[in-house]
Amino acid sequence: MKRLLTVLTACLLAACASTGTAPTADREIKTDSDQTDVDRRAAIRLELAQGYFSRGQFPTALDELKLALQAKPDMREAVNLRGLIYASMGEMQLAEETFRRALAVYPNDPDTLHNYGWFLCQQRRWPTADSLFDQALAQPTYRAPARTLLAKGVCEARAGRLLVAEKTLSRAFELDPASPVIAVNLSEVLYRNRELERARFYVKRVNDQPEQLNAQSVWLQLRIERKLGHTGIVDDLALILRRKFPQAPETQALDAGRYED
Repeated sequence: MKRLLTVLTACLLAACASTGTAPTADREIKTDSDQTDVDRRAAIRLELAQGYFSRGQFPTALDELKLALQAKPDMREAVNLRGLIYASMGEMQLAEETFRRALAVYPNDPDTLHNYGWFLCQQRRWPTADSLFDQALAQPTYRAPARTLLAKGVCEARAGRLLVAEKTLSRAFELDPASPVIAVNLSEVLYRNRELERARFYVKRVNDQPEQLNAQSVWLQLRIERKLGHTGIVDDLALILRRKFPQAPETQALDAGRYED
């Protein structure tokens, strides 16, 4: 399952993880006039922390986050991000303590349940991670079920539960068919399950959009087409890999003939 894990490299930041900034249906939508000076200072620091985190500048992100929490210690989004930052820095005990404290304060918060579940997935603690994802999905006000189904499906695949993962990722795709991350990971699982024509359908949707095409999706389709015996398409995809992504690990695997790494 190495390729599946590689495809999900960006998932922690882009699709799987969340700091919980979306409003939920049971709370009144806040506008600028509702914010106090403390709220604004904390929000600015949080936004800076999120930016640094997305660029991999974890110590700087943590510094900004500390300032946000100094201004507003109960800021749920900041507490969530702190757990993600600790995990990214390899501080697993601190990350777990952070998520547990957050759940003690917000026991039914779907973003916290999702993030803690994703963290436990990285620790290969599959059953507990799966339970947390299910709890997040069970919240009636949750507005990002596709994101959690994606994370849940990826973790099921990592645990070797490929048929279950296929069903979970299919549900995610039904909710968010425009997501290239979901489509590629569903395709990967279908490929592993030897559902080659279906796998080809989903990854080709991504590769047919120039702005979505990347080395991972091209490499996945190339391997599928190779299994199907479509040598002409394989040659075309190999050319794309070598021209557009000459330094990518996928191109190196192609040149070495390592199709099943």
